[in-house]
Amino acid sequence: MTTPAPTPNRNAGLGRLIGVALAVFVLTFSLVPLYRIACEKVFGVRLERGATTQQAHAAAGNSKRTVRVEFDGGVNSKLPWAFHPEKLTMDVVPGELNEALYYARNDSDRALVGSAVPSVAPARASGYFNKTECFCFTAQTLQAGEKRDMPVRFIVDPDLPADVNTITLSYTFYKNDALTEQLAPATAAAAAHAAP
Repeated sequence: MTTPAPTPNRNAGLGRLIGVALAVFVLTFSLVPLYRIACEKVFGVRLERGATTQQAHAAAGNSKRTVRVEFDGGVNSKLPWAFHPEKLTMDVVPGELNEALYYARNDSDRALVGSAVPSVAPARASGYFNKTECFCFTAQTLQAGEKRDMPVRFIVDPDLPADVNTITLSYTFYKNDALTEQLAPATAAAAAHAAP
């Protein structure tokens, strides 16, 4: 006598299908809290209830590194100018273009030429501080009593070492004797031409 082959239990297959459906349902609803936990632990971003994924990414992107740039300025005793930064500090994001202004005034009774010498501290940050425009690139001529705002545009390189959080940009203006002497004949000739 032959034994009949076992027939598959249809109820067992249906039970497995319902179990998988329930597991997917539970997993779907647990993704939101898991996503919130991941954002808080990995990115340090706390999501408010109802925040969208786009808002979460924007919040994570706002946590960019900033570097404090301090500004300093002075003149050599032979140059009778007033010179100083208009802002003493600025917090900048590495990789972005920034502009700072320095104020200069010629306190003498004649035109003078000055040359600015920059320095960056700490010294190891100087290779990561890039000036794209600066009054220090050329000599500056100020007429007697003339005032001027002098811009410096710069970018802090994103590869700046992580332990450097503050950079000091300092300028010292020196009298450019050679160029100032060249001004004297030109100024005298212009004055003679202007006389009636």
